Amino acid sequence: MIPFLDLGASYRELKAEIDAAIHRVLDSGWYILGPEVDAFEEEWAAYCGANHAVGVANGLDALILALRALDVGPGDEVIVPSNTFIATWLAVTAVGARPVPVEPDPTTHNIDPTRISAAITAATKVLLPVHLYGQPADLDPILALAHQHGLAVVEDAAQAHGARYKGQRIGAHGDVVCWSFYPGKNLGALGDGGAVTTNRADLADRIRVLRNYGSRVKYVNEVPGMNSRLDPIQAAVLRAKLPYLDVWTERRRAISAAYGEGLKDSDLILPQVPGWADPVWHLYVIRSDRRDELQRRLSEAGVGTSIHYPIPPHMQAAYADLGVPAEALPLARQLAAEVLSLPMGPQFSLVDAAKVIEAVRAAA
Repeated sequence: MIPFLDLGASYRELKAEIDAAIHRVLDSGWYILGPEVDAFEEEWAAYCGANHAVGVANGLDALILALRALDVGPGDEVIVPSNTFIATWLAVTAVGARPVPVEPDPTTHNIDPTRISAAITAATKVLLPVHLYGQPADLDPILALAHQHGLAVVEDAAQAHGARYKGQRIGAHGDVVCWSFYPGKNLGALGDGGAVTTNRADLADRIRVLRNYGSRVKYVNEVPGMNSRLDPIQAAVLRAKLPYLDVWTERRRAISAAYGEGLKDSDLILPQVPGWADPVWHLYVIRSDRRDELQRRLSEAGVGTSIHYPIPPHMQAAYADLGVPAEALPLARQLAAEVLSLPMGPQFSLVDAAKVIEAVRAAA
């Protein structure tokens, strides 16, 4: 059996470093925020090319805190991709705003900047692109629209650790960039974790206060905050992994290149990468109009796969109250019916990749 993802593989590769990092925290006696979190924030900001990083409890909280720091709330609209993990939408509704979906570019699956203008209204406050599958969205036209209309840009970079847009790492293009360190991410913790990066000192300061009960000084609460702090043990694990992130990215690129070469003359739709994008291949997503049959055959052949994502947010019961008809977003529906993610990860071998290619060609 070739699993879709082996979450324990990165721990086994770095067992000595990760164990030492965990014991360092245990021995320190500092279990909430503190020097380990401070050190990771500095290292992550430097890696992303941002002035500030703030560690939070998870990726969804990173999005919520970013929107709260920008004073997004009831009566506001946030433009989101129609094709994304539902957390992007959940953050918008968590602050009382309304998500306004925009369809993707069918070649990249990221939000299509040419469709955004038509969705902007007087209530629009934020543009929220997602760097889906580890491939950057086309940021320049999005940033230009934001500047033209006086809007903020919050980036969902939960899958894009280390990705570059026109040569610059994702991390400081928009007003705030939101990260997840869920265990399956390119830089993953051993539990939940998240962060924001930004070049704006005012937003970094607001998020630091909001994540800690609205407080800078214990028992002195400036605003109604929340408890969303990156755990020091998770920060230590992330610090142990961060020096290996670029090496792991190169391994992912080698696997994606092997998939692309091995499947190029099949009847599948393979990932397309614009010349300005330098993706990190969090996922390798193919498309087939016989996706379910293909997945079944691969499972029978011992190859694990996954679907990202089988139900678009606008078709989830959670968003029935928005009143968006299922047929209103046909590209999101089509992708949900056709996408299939092949095994991918930094410890996944090219030998196993060759077996996957053989199995996909036979199944397709």
